[in-house]
This record gives sequence, C-alpha cells and structure tokens, in this order.
Amino acid sequence: MPTTSQKLIAELIGTFWLVFGGTGSAVLAAAFPDVGIGLLGVSFAFGLTVLTMAYAVGPISGGHFNPAVTLGLWAGGKFPASGIGGYIAAQLVGGILASAALYLIVSGRPDFALQLGGLASNGFGEHSPGKFNFLSGAVTEVLLTAGFLIVILGATARRAAPGFAPIAIGLALTLIHLISIPVTNTSVNPARSTGPALFEGGLALSQLWFFWVFPIVGALIAGFAWRALLAERD
Repeated sequence: MPTTSQKLIAELIGTFWLVFGGTGSAVLAAAFPDVGIGLLGVSFAFGLTVLTMAYAVGPISGGHFNPAVTLGLWAGGKFPASGIGGYIAAQLVGGILASAALYLIVSGRPDFALQLGGLASNGFGEHSPGKFNFLSGAVTEVLLTAGFLIVILGATARRAAPGFAPIAIGLALTLIHLISIPVTNTSVNPARSTGPALFEGGLALSQLWFFWVFPIVGALIAGFAWRALLAERD
C-alpha cells in the first residue's frame, strides 16, 4: 500500500511530465516550421504524457495529475475529501516546476524574449489562439472537462476491462486538444494553466482564474452526474 508521501510524489512527477511534455511540444517543436508537429502533434503529446505516466505512477497515486480530476473523482465518490488538498498542492508544484524547466530551456535561444503565449499559456478573447470570446471558452472548458471525467470514471470502473484505462484516458485527452487548442489553447487542467501563467504574467496571469473555475465546474458536474446516474451499485 503506497504511503501518502509516495502518492504525492507520484502526483508531482506525473503532473510535471504532463505539463513539460505537453507545453514543451507546443513551445519547442510546433514553433519551428522545419520540425512542424503542428496541432496534431501537440495533441498527441498531451495524450501521451497522461498515458505513459498513468502506467508508470498511476498504480501509486491513481494518476490524477490535474486538480479538476481530483475534485471530479471526489464528486463521483472515488476519492476521499481528506486527500484533495495534498493532491492539488503536489499537482501545482509539478506544473510550476515543469514551466520553470521549460523556461530555462527556451531562454537559451540568443533571440529569446518571453512574450504572451511563450510558454503555451491558456486564454480567451485576445489571448485565444482563434480569438474566441469568453462564452466560447467557458463552454469549451466545461464540456470537455466533463467529458474527460466521464471517460476517466468509466474506464476505471470495476466493470471496465482491466489494464486499458490509461489508453482510453490518454486518447480522450488527445481528442480534447484536437477540438480546443484553437479556442483556449486547451486547459481542462488548472495545474497545466498555472505554471505558464505564473511565468508569463500579464494577460495570461489575469485570465488564470478562468482556467480554474470552468474546468472544475465541468469536473464537478460530471462527477455528481456519474454518481447519481451511472455509478456501479453494490
């Protein structure tokens, strides 16, 4: 049985990998035309980070790597309230360390100047990649986070085929990014949004609250709905 400290370390490592791998692919690989992984590549990078760490450290902590997932699993009756604070703190540390590491790498370019979006921050309105407004961003983050939680709760249910949950969850996150990168640069994860915003500051930081509120709203809706309508009954 993993200890509490082992669980928190696993969440920190998993969230670091998610934020560094996902935003790193956007900042380092997608930004250069001769490499050109584009939207499809970045979407798969995010999905692969969750898939790989869900197998690596998921058996230790459950593989949340996301405050919205932790709260959604609590709402769905799959996680104790007593563990929420520690998990979210570990996830935030992991996300911030990932952005710090990415900043150290990108600042090594001779022409480096940190600009808005330079660490793949999330945004709406002026800061949206496609200039989508507040309502478009809010609906996108709520719906896609809710869908993500439904996949997680279903794939990890006792009646689901064992061993395949990380694949379903990773592919779900890939799909989410394929849909929403043009809208908000895809959050569905407050820890993923916090690291880049803290380093970029300005508009990214002023909009950070948005990427806490709406992913969590979506996760709670999905968790409570699952518990009421779809959960297994003993």
